[in-house]
Amino acid sequence: MNGKQKRKLFEIISGAILLAAAYIVYKTVDLRFPFDLLIFLPAYAVAGYDVLIEAVQNIAAGEIFGENLLMSVASIGAMAIGEFPEAVFVMLFYKVGSLFESIAVGKSRSAIRSLTAMKPSCASVERDGVESEVPIEEVSVGDTVVVRPGERIPVDGVIVHGDGNVDASALTGEAVPVYVKEGDRVLSGTMSKNSVLKIKVDTVFEESTVSKIVELVENSSCTKAKSEKFITTFSKYYTPAVITAAVLLAVIPSIVTGNAALWIKRALVFLVVSCPCALVISIPLSYFAGIGNAAKRGILIKGSDYLESLAKAGSFVFDKTGTITEGSFKVSKIAAHGCGEDELLFLAACAESGSVHPLAKAVCAEYASRGSASPLTAEDYEELPGLGVTCSVNGERVAAGNEKLMRSYGVEPEDVDGTCIHVMKNGVYAGVILLSDEPKRNAKRAISELRARGRKTYMLSGDRLKSAEDVCREVGIDEVSAELLPEEKTKKLKEISEATEGLTVFTGDGINDAPSIASADVGIAMGALGSDIAIECADVVLLDDDPIKVSEAYDLSLRVRRTVIQNIVFALAVKAVVLILGALGKAPMWAAVIADVGVSVVAILNSMRLMRK
Repeated sequence: MNGKQKRKLFEIISGAILLAAAYIVYKTVDLRFPFDLLIFLPAYAVAGYDVLIEAVQNIAAGEIFGENLLMSVASIGAMAIGEFPEAVFVMLFYKVGSLFESIAVGKSRSAIRSLTAMKPSCASVERDGVESEVPIEEVSVGDTVVVRPGERIPVDGVIVHGDGNVDASALTGEAVPVYVKEGDRVLSGTMSKNSVLKIKVDTVFEESTVSKIVELVENSSCTKAKSEKFITTFSKYYTPAVITAAVLLAVIPSIVTGNAALWIKRALVFLVVSCPCALVISIPLSYFAGIGNAAKRGILIKGSDYLESLAKAGSFVFDKTGTITEGSFKVSKIAAHGCGEDELLFLAACAESGSVHPLAKAVCAEYASRGSASPLTAEDYEELPGLGVTCSVNGERVAAGNEKLMRSYGVEPEDVDGTCIHVMKNGVYAGVILLSDEPKRNAKRAISELRARGRKTYMLSGDRLKSAEDVCREVGIDEVSAELLPEEKTKKLKEISEATEGLTVFTGDGINDAPSIASADVGIAMGALGSDIAIECADVVLLDDDPIKVSEAYDLSLRVRRTVIQNIVFALAVKAVVLILGALGKAPMWAAVIADVGVSVVAILNSMRLMRK
């Protein structure tokens, strides 16, 4: 508990003791007004002073109809008709519910707070051999930061000295440390476990991974789910309607029967029961707890409306490379035509040296591993989305890409199975490089879990149909469309969405699939650490590239929706019963309090279950 919660607990205990003492005196000593009122005032003041103050402040701010006003009117009315113990009990039990709410919200914020706590204030920077503490905003690209064991890496960069294990659990939820060495890129927010690392900064803090995550998390509560918006609108009209109904219940029967005290008491019971705090508190708390739970797993959800939309998903569409498969290709075969194998690899590496595509990186890595001294040079470079690249290498015109690119130049490529890059030199087919890629460890499990919940799964790929079909068959995806250009992916995604009952979720790597991520009902970017386009386009960002997180996010969204429905049905059902009993005079004030605050506590506890993994 924090200081404010401890103070509230102390007030509850003090109020309960004062109430008990006053009640004993009230029952044993024959007191006349105003002395019977005076013995209960200390307990009432301790239990309800903050509610009364907040009600007055809200009225002064123009927010007249709120739960604090309802509780204030009900308890003061109970005092006015001589129901002193009930009046104190209303305030005391309401404060108990308020304490539960505060604790629940605090716990649901803990995972989010742990992420925002990663934001550093300074960094150890080494300049001209001298190390000094520098405000994080003054760290520049090219600086060298020093990170010691147990310290978090303050900015993104490349290791220039040292090696060891890095803990990324605060970002990804993955507890197993990752071994890093010189030349590896590391991300802000991760922690050096056992070694001193010197890191050359390649991104200013405002654009670093941890800065983006903090901004995303802090803004996650800005977008509300439809059910939250409904409850807000509902309360806006519901509260004045309830107060009007309570006034009519007090006035009209009093005039007809002449028994004002009886009907005022029933109206007060009606007023207490009708307070909507169970819904106003528990529904936003359910979404907030769900977002906090997701954050602990390395799943950042930009707002509760996206969490709600995810629960309505009817189909899940995946990109192939880097999403379902590892995306870390390796050259498996080089088939040259009319030139040597080394020359073919050199031409392909030159052409692909300016691309960030996983296939391009694999070709360049294979060339580098062979230790060739020839530098990779390319002029007149042009990247053709969904096809490949063209350039000039040592005065010769080179094209490297898929079959469509070869045929666009009137060249018929070799027919091979698998993922490959075809190469053409000066209008003549030079050969093909085959590459292999494996499905990710949890891809099959993720697809299986989605299908077990009745969801349809699809794959959209720019790769060859045979390669895409092999992957789909291995992991269990229902349907596949391959050899698609980026704009064709978006078009196909729209067709799937129109043919699907429910919403469509697209999961991609956050770089090449930005149009599809942006156009889907729910866009998920996976493996998107440090990717600007992922943060901008996606509704959900996975802080590692494990496809099982898609299934986990979906399951969590279903749990949140189920909890929200449970809370709504339970609260309205209990309130409806006690409202009727109260209007008929069959429910005393204490039953009204239990129906209000008790229901709120149960709903809050139900929502808090969402914080468990």
